Amino acid sequence: MAAPTTNRPSGPQKIRTRGKELPFPLNLYQTSVGKKWVMAVTGLMLIGFVLAHMFGNIKLYIGPVAENGVWEYDMDVYAHFLRELLVPLFPHGWVLWIMRFGLIGAFGLHIHSAYSLSLLNRKANRTYQSKRDWQAANWASRTTRYTGTVILVYIVFHLADFTWGLLDSDWTHGHVQENVVRSFSNPVIALIYIVANIAVAIHLFHGVRSMFQTLGLNNPRFALIRQGLQYGIAAVVLIGNLSFPLAVLTGLVDADDPRIGQPVESAESE
Repeated sequence: MAAPTTNRPSGPQKIRTRGKELPFPLNLYQTSVGKKWVMAVTGLMLIGFVLAHMFGNIKLYIGPVAENGVWEYDMDVYAHFLRELLVPLFPHGWVLWIMRFGLIGAFGLHIHSAYSLSLLNRKANRTYQSKRDWQAANWASRTTRYTGTVILVYIVFHLADFTWGLLDSDWTHGHVQENVVRSFSNPVIALIYIVANIAVAIHLFHGVRSMFQTLGLNNPRFALIRQGLQYGIAAVVLIGNLSFPLAVLTGLVDADDPRIGQPVESAESE
């Protein structure tokens, strides 16, 4: 009888030593399980931000509101509110910047953990994985990798356009509605925004599934909840975010109301 064959390579093997172990709890991130948890938790934080950002942008549809006796766009009032969070406990704009740095940290960890896990997966032994499972996992991994790259590039573009005003010579700090309408009136920028948010929706769809698996919630009992969140979050973000450039392009949302900046008439004078 012939001896069973093995997949072990012949010859002396190179011994790979582990790097220096970090102190607890940082050493948890040196494991694949720890990286997956970091990716899941930061993904949850980023999902919360995407939803909050989208719902905040719905104020584009509200139009002018009375604020301190003057007509202002509700979107501009909302932006001012964010800069005044917890004032006077914190100075003007501090809480907003704290949240921004938190998001930057979460985004950086999310990217690093995803990249690290991708390298680990390439080195992993796939001997006991079925072809079907490998194809499904690989397709999802490739999709999130590509959509994640698109999102990363778009975030820089988005900040340069709306936050820093580098792409618009007429950009005015604090005039959010006017800046958004002028930007989305450009079909090229509107198309970039549409393509990027399709990538966001696809990324969220696969990300929610991965998050359930990482957190140990991939039991069949949670299948309906997981699928509902997968489709629900992706659909809400996609429909909500795509509506903004389309509303501007179709003229549903504008920034030329003549009342803006004018005093609100008192009830006695009406």
